[in-house]
Amino acid sequence: MLSEQEDEFEALTQFLYMAPIGLMQTRMDGEIVMINAASAQLLMPLSRDGELANLFTVLEDVAPDLEHRVRSFEPRHGMVCDSVHVQVGPGTSGGRKNAQILSLSLLKLDSERLMAVLGDATESVTRDRELRQSQAWINIIVTGITDYALLSVDDQGRVQSWNPSIARVTGFEADATQGRSYAMFYPNDGIMAQRVLDRLHEADANGWSLDEGWRQRADGTRFWGSCLIAPLQGVDESKPEERVYSLIIRDISDRREANEALRRSVLCDHLTGLANRGAFFEAAELELQRWGRVPRPLSLVVIDADHFKVVNDTYGHAAGDAVLRHLAAGLVATFRTVDVVARLGGEEFVVLLPDTTLEGAEAVAERLCQSIAAVAVDVDGTPIRYTVSAGVAEMEAGVSGLDALIKRADAALYSAKAKGRDRVECWSAGVVHPASAAQTA
Repeated sequence: MLSEQEDEFEALTQFLYMAPIGLMQTRMDGEIVMINAASAQLLMPLSRDGELANLFTVLEDVAPDLEHRVRSFEPRHGMVCDSVHVQVGPGTSGGRKNAQILSLSLLKLDSERLMAVLGDATESVTRDRELRQSQAWINIIVTGITDYALLSVDDQGRVQSWNPSIARVTGFEADATQGRSYAMFYPNDGIMAQRVLDRLHEADANGWSLDEGWRQRADGTRFWGSCLIAPLQGVDESKPEERVYSLIIRDISDRREANEALRRSVLCDHLTGLANRGAFFEAAELELQRWGRVPRPLSLVVIDADHFKVVNDTYGHAAGDAVLRHLAAGLVATFRTVDVVARLGGEEFVVLLPDTTLEGAEAVAERLCQSIAAVAVDVDGTPIRYTVSAGVAEMEAGVSGLDALIKRADAALYSAKAKGRDRVECWSAGVVHPASAAQTA
């Protein structure tokens, strides 16, 4: 009988190593017991030390909430996560090459073992994005006529003409809309003047521009809506100042819960609810494309919880998770709706601030540091005080892309840490990241 079990185990091991997809078995703490060549090939570029000993450690920078998911999964066995997308990096500047995206499924076999399935999902994610855009058009075509407001806007985003559908969905009458920017349909902090023009340019380049979020009615109440913009002429068919666009606003409040659940599963960090790495890189690359077309202030802040390992070692991982959630709530309360706030990895967070100078971003980051230091986190009756450090950098002509901008902010962050923590530092020509210094030494 023992020989038969050994033969079966040998056959299983051979299957594991020969499978065309990435397969591995780990212990509950992430220690890798068995791994095949396909998984090793996908994971090795993410390893800091060239070792593949622990799955959680290897994926810590790109999937920081993975260990938390496993710890919080209570059933004795079952699917911990299914086809979660893990974005490895930002890709090349201007979107010429998509960043690699891994698909990770994690199955709890029993109280001691996990099975991981890993694959390259880069091409399928790109196809899915294109499919969602196509579905947006289909939804507009098949939806009843009372469901959307249809209007035309000029090359500055100003409403040209009024029709009853606008009042039906938004409550705005003709005298309140004609000649005004379509930003009126957004909450006060929902869209900036330059972003209004950005969306028109993106519609010219791509054939459309689509976004979802809060919209505002004439009486001040909000609804969850989509806003699709499409040019009514080809780029070569008219002068820029004569261009006209169709704008369609739909009230999709009834589908918000389902849409939000899907968005959270794909684009949100599981622990904090903030945008995840993939969502951040996608939004940031789009913002950099806008900057390349029409340069304007654009800043980035990298935030790190000070002495976070001490918090984990002293109070436990559950308390560490509570601190990260508290910091995430502080970020949301401090920064604007239009800012891209995300968890980058571990205790490191990042914020991209459109139309914000270096000085402006520094001031907001200072406000965050002060608010975090002023309030203790209550974890089961135990108050935990902590501080954060931040590094700030501004996009300029000498920055080659998103990765270079992040490295500048990271260098400023390390400078803040070196000067005692609980402070904000801005990047300047004299600020060098320790990793860069080591490479040139």
